[in-house]
Amino acid sequence: MADSRCSCGQGNTASGSRETVCIDTMRVLDSCRDRDCYEDVGVYLTPTGQELIDRSPVVRATCATILGTSIGVSEVPFNNGFYQIHIRFYIRLKLESCITAGRTQEFYGLIILEKSVILYGGEGNVTVFRSTGDDSFCTLPTLCSGEVNLPTAVVETVAPIILTVRVACPDTPCDCLAVLTLDEESLPACIVDAFPDGVPTAISTEGNRLLVSVGMFSVVRLERAGQFLISATEYAVPDKECPPAQAEEDPCRMFRRMAFPVGEFNPPSHTRQGRPHKG
Repeated sequence: MADSRCSCGQGNTASGSRETVCIDTMRVLDSCRDRDCYEDVGVYLTPTGQELIDRSPVVRATCATILGTSIGVSEVPFNNGFYQIHIRFYIRLKLESCITAGRTQEFYGLIILEKSVILYGGEGNVTVFRSTGDDSFCTLPTLCSGEVNLPTAVVETVAPIILTVRVACPDTPCDCLAVLTLDEESLPACIVDAFPDGVPTAISTEGNRLLVSVGMFSVVRLERAGQFLISATEYAVPDKECPPAQAEEDPCRMFRRMAFPVGEFNPPSHTRQGRPHKG
């Protein structure tokens, strides 16, 4: 079995010299974390999904997957250095409808969640140009397009938590987009490709509506490129050799050397995690 220890170069083995170097990397200027709860979000359905919820009010969600996120950054007027970050999540729901006793049918839906935050992103009036590496002697030059020096927004999130799923009558208010009907042209290509059997594009105004409540944890930050001086050691070739794959090793022997996953069979209890705070 391969050695579990890792190895990398420990610097210039001849001199071990250290030096101050300049690096170009991203600097986090501001960040925040959020716990958002979206109540009664309208689910976009295909005609098949709409037919299922019209026939049966017993529906459950088995999985929620974030297919993609669009992020926009814009300056906040009269607040130099602050930017508004508009985030839109496209989430695919895997759903089941109870048709008859003991029989269910699976279908998919789409929900679109939005949030906005304001963070400090610093100021900068320069335009950044970067070489492409395609130019050579005696060829027509390739013009570099300039990048507007806006900060870069980064959003981190975990899988959404489906809190409730319910079928409601047509006149029930819901947290839906202003336009209740989408089309494939208004959706990003990656979202369309995630529904091979047809894209959910409508929230019914006449039939039943499928409404879900969703909880999401997220971290949002603004970054800018910056140059920094750091103390560094010259990289050296690692001393460790690459171990060969043990393809002919007895699999049962290798299995017996694996540590038993005690934690998988012993989830933490409430008493071990601590009692909930009252107040």
